[in-house]
Amino acid sequence: MNRKQVRTGRTRTGSTASRCRYRLVIEYDGTGFSGWQMQANARSIQGTLIATARELFGADVEIQGAGRTDAGVHALAQVAHLEAPHPLAPQKILYGLNDLLPAPVNVLAVEEAPAKFHARHDARGRSYLYLISRSRTAFGKRYVWWVKDNLDLDLMRTTAEVFRGFHDFASFADRRIDKHLSTEVQIDQTEFVSWGDLIVFRIAGSHFLWKMVRRIVGILVEAGRGALSRAEIEGMLTSASPVPARCTAPPSGLFLAQVLYEGDRLNPLTLPPFPFIL
Repeated sequence: MNRKQVRTGRTRTGSTASRCRYRLVIEYDGTGFSGWQMQANARSIQGTLIATARELFGADVEIQGAGRTDAGVHALAQVAHLEAPHPLAPQKILYGLNDLLPAPVNVLAVEEAPAKFHARHDARGRSYLYLISRSRTAFGKRYVWWVKDNLDLDLMRTTAEVFRGFHDFASFADRRIDKHLSTEVQIDQTEFVSWGDLIVFRIAGSHFLWKMVRRIVGILVEAGRGALSRAEIEGMLTSASPVPARCTAPPSGLFLAQVLYEGDRLNPLTLPPFPFIL
């Protein structure tokens, strides 16, 4: 193909090439990226994957993810669909992408997908992990939030129950993105686990708004410090409050852990494999 044909993804005769769809599972260190979503003049995970897949296939491709993680946020198992101009064996795609991708982005699995599979629209739920460190760390700093104060973990655990169920999370959303989307979200599970010097928080629900998880974590840390009562937090779900925005936790400790589809169950809670488990 000449350059024009590569850019458009068309055959020499001008007809559109048959498209093939694949499901990808991807892990990434979000440090230094502008987030998942492709943006002009910014280094994004989606943009990096598209450029790499375009090089592998020699033509334009489409990649859509199940969720749009914020700048600096990580993923243990982001799911995306890849629409390619011609077929390749899944193993060749896996090896080919990973040979070309930068070290912070790694494709864990590739499989053929139905033509109508959509990573975001077909997802039934998502879960996130947030890692809080009780002690200063050199090696894990980019993956945790170091909180110097003593936190009442039992209080944080019981307070997190406030968020379970179907609520309006307008106070926890940043409306600069998805301005017209509903702020009502179903939260199915919240849990805290103490792991050595780490406090691990997991939240699972139908979907999550921009910065929503980080603001929930920030509010729960304030509860653990004794600075916010359960009643005050319940009020944030019934009327607009500027407090969650002021308490937004840093992106470093946040991981997209799992995307659930029809028939999937939530995985057992475990730590990210590196640098916490070797």
